Amino acid sequence: MTLLGKLLKNRKADEAASAWHRPGLQAPDNLTLTSGDFTDGAPMPARQAAKHGGGEDLSPHLAWTAPPAGTAQLLLVMEDLDVPLPRPITHCVALIDPSRTELEPGALDAKRPGPGVRLPRASIGRGYHGPGPIKGHGPHRYVFLLYALSAPLDDAAEGARPRALLSSISAPPLGRGRLTGTYERR
Repeated sequence: MTLLGKLLKNRKADEAASAWHRPGLQAPDNLTLTSGDFTDGAPMPARQAAKHGGGEDLSPHLAWTAPPAGTAQLLLVMEDLDVPLPRPITHCVALIDPSRTELEPGALDAKRPGPGVRLPRASIGRGYHGPGPIKGHGPHRYVFLLYALSAPLDDAAEGARPRALLSSISAPPLGRGRLTGTYERR
């Protein structure tokens, strides 16, 4: 696998295809998203990596500032910006009750989500799927994007693939925030 990573070293997803840059998801950057497990731009702990990447697939602790008034639902999206494909891969999508301002470690588990958390499909499946980049490909950036939605997504959107789910957002978000962690397999 290390050879494959080295061969693909200069191939990365187009960051402009990230949810952060989608026209329908533009909003004021008024949510501060943090983690008790890593700081913005820093490496994520190994326990948060995918099992095939040497980890436990344990979603990190996440906390955020109170969402703007009128928030009906929070949308959390986790993407790998450095996957060697044309677009970032979505590792997790979560719909969160707007009264929440924090998720404990493991709250994005598909079998036992935390209170007030629903887990629509991601590119890989439901729930949190931790970092698992190709060995030797270099560090990957995993971005957690949080959106304050003015209207909840309907049940049909929850069964859709991530791009279709994001396209189903009919009103501009009231706010957003982001947090980036890195992970590398050598």
